[in-house]
Amino acid sequence: MVRHTAYEPGTPSWADVTSSDPDAARAFYGALFGWTGEPAVEPEARGYTVMMRGDAAAAGLAPTFGEMPSVWSAYVTVADADAALEAAAAAGGSVLMGAMDVLDAGRMAVIADPSGAALSLWQPNSHIGAEVRMEPNALCWVELNTRDPDSAVAFFGELFGWKAQQVGGPAEEGGPGFDYIMLQLGDTPVGGIITMDENWPAEVPPHWMVYFAVEDCDTAAARVTQLGGEVCVPPTDIPPGRFAVVNDP
Repeated sequence: MVRHTAYEPGTPSWADVTSSDPDAARAFYGALFGWTGEPAVEPEARGYTVMMRGDAAAAGLAPTFGEMPSVWSAYVTVADADAALEAAAAAGGSVLMGAMDVLDAGRMAVIADPSGAALSLWQPNSHIGAEVRMEPNALCWVELNTRDPDSAVAFFGELFGWKAQQVGGPAEEGGPGFDYIMLQLGDTPVGGIITMDENWPAEVPPHWMVYFAVEDCDTAAARVTQLGGEVCVPPTDIPPGRFAVVNDP
């Protein structure tokens, strides 16, 4: 395992899930990915759990409060969360949550791009984000689903310096049958953008998705069902590999 100790600003570095039943979610992801973890004891942590893959931080789990939805969130490392908020607003985004210290772990904020998709910002201190990535049962990719990819490309290019490369296209033109934009930080791919066309239900808002690597997509999807989860998109081949979309219980 390669243990990550720092991330370049502009790199997706963490993901966490909010759950109305954190004990059930902890058991589900423990059985699916082999993650372990217990809620932090500090009252200020509000029951947050850093889920571990072995001895490396893999992802987070938090209980929902009030009307909060159960959802996965992606985080991008920034050098200065307060400055990043100002830059996001200047670039046409909005501030959903102002910058706040998270114990001694770091400083976080939440923004939305011009289309409204929420994204978290992370200024690290003692917690750099995921200590394991791009390996089985660890974070491997983030992806924006939006109806306005052009504004997203411009916004994130200005905010993070991400460059965009069109890699999808119509099947009749030799493409994979969908529009896909690869996002790069320098020469390193860091995420993607899918255009939400008329096939997407109108009530589905723009959103970020997080992907976790697995050794066998079909086996993992079957395991999700066995554990009480739901397979929303069955295992499907795409040029980079094989993927599925699932819901936890």
